[in-house]
Amino acid sequence: VQLQASGGGLVQAGDSLRLSCAASGSTFSGSPMGWFRQAPGKEREFVGRISASGGSTPYGDSVKGRFTISRDNAKNTVYLQMNSLKPEDTAVHYCAAGGFYSNSYYYTRPQSYGSWGQGTLVTVSS
Repeated sequence: VQLQASGGGLVQAGDSLRLSCAASGSTFSGSPMGWFRQAPGKEREFVGRISASGGSTPYGDSVKGRFTISRDNAKNTVYLQMNSLKPEDTAVHYCAAGGFYSNSYYYTRPQSYGSWGQGTLVTVSS
């Protein structure tokens, strides 16, 4: 599956932003999807994951309560709604397909995902 992320930009602290990730290929509806982010000089960080059905959406501690992942299988698209943005959310945000294991030990790790989008930059000014 090929992934194309979009929607990043420059916003102020407290603002909201919605990222989209469009997928091509017939396997999208059967695949869990993950969002990760990477700030300069830091490791890639788990943001959240959505199961294939959309019924399970675990999040990383740093975004819990502020970010929401959803998907539209008819449009082959997954979304990341980001509210109450903080300067520390500044990073390149990536969508990824995979993370099939429901155990958090696996789905929080980038190595569990086989396909990645190109990333979209989110910059939050204070």
